[in-house]
Amino acid sequence: MIDRRGALTRLLAAGGLLLAPPRLAATTELRDRAVAELTGGQPVRDGRVTLTIPAIAENGLSVYTTVAVDSPMTPEDHVRAIHILSEKNPIARLASFRLTPRSGIAQVSTNIRLAASQQVTALAELSDGSFWRDRRDVVVTLAACIDGG
Repeated sequence: MIDRRGALTRLLAAGGLLLAPPRLAATTELRDRAVAELTGGQPVRDGRVTLTIPAIAENGLSVYTTVAVDSPMTPEDHVRAIHILSEKNPIARLASFRLTPRSGIAQVSTNIRLAASQQVTALAELSDGSFWRDRRDVVVTLAACIDGG
């Protein structure tokens, strides 16, 4: 026999499941949509960008990543932004960095979280309005973001 407290507990638990926000499925479409938003539909070319990331990440909670762009970093020719994008994380845009000619070099380093084995993309926006990228496949042995966030 169920008492009032047990019935209320079950009702609240069921209501919590109904009110929980749906989780987004991590797909390449999310990454492609993020690229389209960042580029405004401009073509993206391969080259000029070097993404350095381990081919095998033992722990997806912290993957050391470096992005370097071949640029003289002068007022006439410099990198405006560097973006790191994920193929299978719940949020495709992992990091964005703004640069100016005063940055000196077009290179950034950070730790990122990876939810699963996937392709990571580094995207650079140059002062002439062009976009360049590099991609690397990463095998993740211990995934991060398993809770969806």
